[in-house]
Amino acid sequence: MNVLLTGANGYIGCRLKHELMKHTNLTLRLMVRNAHSISESGREVCEIVEADVLHPDTLDLALKDIDVAYYLIHGLNYANFRELDRQSAQNFLDACIRQKVKKIIYLGGLGDKETGSEHLLSRIETGEILSSRPDAVECIWFRAGVIIGSGSASFEIIRHLVQKLPIMITPKWLSTLITPIGVDDVIAYLVAALQLQSKENLMIDLGEEAMSYGDLMLRVASAMGLKRYLIPVNVLTPKLSSYWLALFTPVPYSVASSLIEGLKSEVTVKNNLRHELFTIELHSLEETVDKAIHEIETNQIISRWSDSAGVIWEIGHAHDAADAVFVERRIRELKGVSPLCVYESFCSIGGKNGWFGYDWLWKLRGVLDKVFKGAGLNRGRRDDYSLRIGDSLDCWKVVDLVKEERLLLFAQMKLPGKAWLEFKIHDGKLIQSAYFYPYGLLGRLYWYLLVPLHMLIFSNMANEILKLSQKKERLL
Repeated sequence: MNVLLTGANGYIGCRLKHELMKHTNLTLRLMVRNAHSISESGREVCEIVEADVLHPDTLDLALKDIDVAYYLIHGLNYANFRELDRQSAQNFLDACIRQKVKKIIYLGGLGDKETGSEHLLSRIETGEILSSRPDAVECIWFRAGVIIGSGSASFEIIRHLVQKLPIMITPKWLSTLITPIGVDDVIAYLVAALQLQSKENLMIDLGEEAMSYGDLMLRVASAMGLKRYLIPVNVLTPKLSSYWLALFTPVPYSVASSLIEGLKSEVTVKNNLRHELFTIELHSLEETVDKAIHEIETNQIISRWSDSAGVIWEIGHAHDAADAVFVERRIRELKGVSPLCVYESFCSIGGKNGWFGYDWLWKLRGVLDKVFKGAGLNRGRRDDYSLRIGDSLDCWKVVDLVKEERLLLFAQMKLPGKAWLEFKIHDGKLIQSAYFYPYGLLGRLYWYLLVPLHMLIFSNMANEILKLSQKKERLL
């Protein structure tokens, strides 16, 4: 069986890719916009093809000789995402028909058009388009509600709130019914659908137990051994609630706003096909939470909600750092320290490990960024010790990574310009560079105002990286 996976860098797609790679009875092809966004191990096992659903001429090669195609694409990062989602789905469907693909497997969201948010309506419209030609290609349309797992946006919000706040003032619409499901169970259904012999379009709702979002928070807290209290009030508007979530959790305002908008409508299962068609043993909510916490504590998070956000543009324009107007550079002799120790040292930056000094300044910058609807600093890292291209790292994105040579970060904070932070090992030296491409006069004023802080922060950063490298070298 020849299988195409789209959205392989996303939260679900990345985990599905890892699972499908275990199956020796299929050939897996990954469709991405930039091949460098796939890890070296992934490129060794899977066939990689560069294509874009918004460019129909690129899709035929990606879908050639494919039996089953997973569609896990969503343009939520764009202002006109509904229009782009419709266009993308139609382009993909047309290409599947041209290439005689037998089956499309799509994951959308629970809910209905009458009460759905813009985000949910877009997912419904995508499913309708992909299902519109049953005479030419079969579509299996899964619908899931709140997905619980390490790194999911919903779980990160709940986890941070219940860990930080013993008593929470909550909006009354937190009583809306939802149906949570563990991410591992979602992946199990997606994989099982490969062998499903239906010969017709199917819409399959996923999840078991309906509960309010408030009840979900309390049960997650209980599973984490915490006692929490919710006090519902009427004064918290969706906008205020979005700011609240943005400040207290890792998600930015845009993600918080989208999630909160979705809470105005119930997302519960409407059919029982999951039981009629599959024999999958589901995990309880408590089991799912336990596993998620274990993965977080042991650095085993496969994917996070933020890992794919904006990564394509940033990887494709990593070379733009060379065109920066301003450069702040620090060079340090390695003094007998191996490139591996230096590489491991600067790759440990951020998250719980901090920024090699003046962390309070970085945290202050992160709070200000959150206020202005930016990424902020509290996204942390997927893994405390290793990085991969596409990883979010606090308010940065990893856009290039070459072992024992280079780490390049692109700033996702709100800035009057574009910024990169580079760590490079060359000719026995650590070369640390901050690049900035300003937007107009405001961008230039921003850079000049921060020059004194940059001199302090970046000089100390280079020194501390070298000190940590020397310490690692002595331990070898």
